Amino acid sequence: MRSSLDAPSVVERRPAGRRSGVRLKRSQREALAAYLFILPDALGLAIFVAVPMLFSLSLGFFSVNGFGGFRFVGLANYQRMLIDPLFRKSLWVTFVYVLILVPALYITGLGLAVLVNRRMPLIGVFRSMFFMPNVVSLVVVALTWQVMLVDKVGFVNRVFQLFGLPGYSWLGDPNITLYSILFVTVWFLMGYYMIIFMSGLQEIPREYYDAARIDGAGPWATFTRITLPLLRPTSFFVLLVSLVSAVAGSQAFDLIYVMTRGGPANSTSLVIFYIYQQAFQFNNYGYAAAMASFLVLILLVVTITLFAVTKGGRFHFT
Repeated sequence: MRSSLDAPSVVERRPAGRRSGVRLKRSQREALAAYLFILPDALGLAIFVAVPMLFSLSLGFFSVNGFGGFRFVGLANYQRMLIDPLFRKSLWVTFVYVLILVPALYITGLGLAVLVNRRMPLIGVFRSMFFMPNVVSLVVVALTWQVMLVDKVGFVNRVFQLFGLPGYSWLGDPNITLYSILFVTVWFLMGYYMIIFMSGLQEIPREYYDAARIDGAGPWATFTRITLPLLRPTSFFVLLVSLVSAVAGSQAFDLIYVMTRGGPANSTSLVIFYIYQQAFQFNNYGYAAAMASFLVLILLVVTITLFAVTKGGRFHFT
């Protein structure tokens, strides 16, 4: 009689190389890896952008004094915007600022890119000179231009006097102060957009220009028939970025805060600066949050309008 110890053991052996657990398909592994790479940015956007935006939107329905006092007021802050003359003026100043700045940045950025996208001696030096303002702090830029634009003794007025031209109160005249800020903003940003346009220009095959030259096309025909049409994606990106940043006043805030503080006579008080004043100078946090929500709505409308007008960047030049 055979004992149980002598019975052959029945042990199921797994094939060599086969592992237990759930096996994912290749497409599923790639999707999982993609989501894991996106997760840190998604968390950052949710914590530092989405949550503050939702908090600001809700804060617009309260009266907040900055010292712990919250009182629900409904739409009172939004009704106040409709009758606030300073807010309406800041909207108009922002409109003029955007209307001038966006085309100016497009023209100067594209013009400089075409100018320096050539093979010539010391071209790298010229490119660096045009881009150099972007590596300097905006506060330093504002202080430098503030000294240069001082009445009578400023560098700009001294140059005007050398040519027999009258000097101007660049930062004291409500009629021209906004244009002074615009000039400094364009001077500061044009090198940045020059680099973007240069990247687009260098993606255009040289064969197109050679063929146009053989066909007898002049510089203007080459520019309008080859360069501009092939720069549509780059042009759309430049217009979108410059438009959003101009409406938000992201670059202008530092210049205005240092050079004019919104004056004279609120002639340079953009919406973003007026929001800052109401929140951090007058402690009207609820009212400032309501204006900020309204500004975000304007940005959404402007962005959607740009996409609709250009059909997502597929606009045509004639």
